[in-house]
Amino acid sequence: MSFRKILIANRGEIVARVARTARRMGYATAAVHSDADSGAPFVAACDEAVGIGGLSPADSYLRIDAIIDACRRSGADAVHPGYGFLSENAAFARACADAGLLFIGPPAEAIEAMGDKAAARRRMDAAGVPCIPGYDGKDQDDERLTAEAGRIGFPLMVKAAAGGGGRGMRRVHGAGELPAALASARSEARSAFGDGTLILERLLVGARHVEVQVFADTLGGTVHLFERDCSVQRRHQKVIEEAPSPAVDAALRERLGRAACAAARAVGYVGAGTVEFLLGADGQFHFMEMNTRLQVEHPVTEAITGLDLVEWQLRVAAGEPLPLAQSAIPLTGHGLEVRLYAEDPERGFLPQTGRLLRWRPSGRGRCDHALAGGVQVTPHYDPMLAKVVAHGRDREEARRRLIAALRDTVVLGLTTNKAFLLGCLEHPEFAAGRATTDFVAAHFADATPVPPAREAVAAAALLFYRRGVAALPQPALAGWHSGGNARYHLELDVAGERRSLTLRPTGHGLAIEGAGEPMVATDLGGEDERLCLELDGLRLSIPYAFAGPDRLHLDVGGRDIVVEEVGRRPPRSRE
Repeated sequence: MSFRKILIANRGEIVARVARTARRMGYATAAVHSDADSGAPFVAACDEAVGIGGLSPADSYLRIDAIIDACRRSGADAVHPGYGFLSENAAFARACADAGLLFIGPPAEAIEAMGDKAAARRRMDAAGVPCIPGYDGKDQDDERLTAEAGRIGFPLMVKAAAGGGGRGMRRVHGAGELPAALASARSEARSAFGDGTLILERLLVGARHVEVQVFADTLGGTVHLFERDCSVQRRHQKVIEEAPSPAVDAALRERLGRAACAAARAVGYVGAGTVEFLLGADGQFHFMEMNTRLQVEHPVTEAITGLDLVEWQLRVAAGEPLPLAQSAIPLTGHGLEVRLYAEDPERGFLPQTGRLLRWRPSGRGRCDHALAGGVQVTPHYDPMLAKVVAHGRDREEARRRLIAALRDTVVLGLTTNKAFLLGCLEHPEFAAGRATTDFVAAHFADATPVPPAREAVAAAALLFYRRGVAALPQPALAGWHSGGNARYHLELDVAGERRSLTLRPTGHGLAIEGAGEPMVATDLGGEDERLCLELDGLRLSIPYAFAGPDRLHLDVGGRDIVVEEVGRRPPRSRE
């Protein structure tokens, strides 16, 4: 099972992540890219790259024939699927084998066994892994589903039997909601997965989403690398992950690990996988599903174990035994990860597109990304931009470090969830380790547009003033700076709010009127497109980027605030 060159059949940060470990281990790497990604930074992370055409995933990253042909053209003899796209596609795993390629993942049979949630539930029940009470039968008639829902009781969850990522899932709180939920979940499941089969499960209110990282080799060895808590979710998709779970003690950890390993053995699993459970308030856990791939959140497991999970994948794929026995796997400190998305939390987490004007990851902690200034975020792919990760001696230290790293991360040019993530991390319920799957709905459901802060108005006034005065002829400029007897009128649109400002230089800075309470701001300069200012005696540092002469982006409190200059009058003597 030896191999020398790995084609990474994915895009974005996971390509750069896999390539980093592969190159360290001496393997050559090849990337694939769609037409939309031809100039993307992840392409340059590999030794070679092969264009596979198209813009949408269906025309590129989901084309099995194109991936197999890219292996032939590049000379790759192994394929790492990353996550998403074809990573849990049994037909792809078989196509790789038929083409003489090593698929760095589980056998096709294991992917199939866990890919159908209904069949997986039955298999887990037979293996003694506790499952959520529900219905997973083949009779999909609405009358039968309605009867089963009555037996299970409300509230319950309607779920697509195929696929994942939160698609085809509906919460149902009463019998009156069931018909519409069945119709919409079935329609979405058919559209997303080509299969409208549904299962019903009891909804565990106030539960936690806890998953266990498992690894198995080809020699019969199976271990777990502890649990992750992924309870903070929006639209059934994770946004914050941590390891270990604040709700799991040593005894429960052992029980979860045993159940997860039993689940992996029940399907003849090989490689990296994740067994997902719901943990009730009563301490009882129930099997949800198994993800037959490396997870987005694997860095938090790496943080607490000090291990490289991609290295483990490559060693297992090469036929080696697992590097460590269960008793030798360390658990040190606490790891936390947030997913930075191009989306608008104030508008239902609607995905955002546009050009990334500025990107500067924090020097604190770990940031997995494949970004650069000027990158175009398109509507064709998932809007996740990066993962910011921190580790600490305990949970509180990890939380503080992650907040600091996220604040330091500069991302300007389009709306992101950075401020939302900071709000979650700083929320008392999360800080206390009490967040459940209801956390976002309970505390952030009424997200409404936040008025621009005074800092944003002051920074915009200073920056546009700096630009406007620099463009004046020298005599006017000299008069502008002498004695503070000139006024400068500026019309700004600040995050959709019109502001008519009057600016007047004083001996202490720039007096700004028209933004509510008058304020005095002093331009202290700054480097690398970061404005240093003093506002009413407080010194601040605000990242910024101009998207043209009249359009400015500011990072204030984690929000990308867009300011446009819509009018200006030259300086004149005080009236």
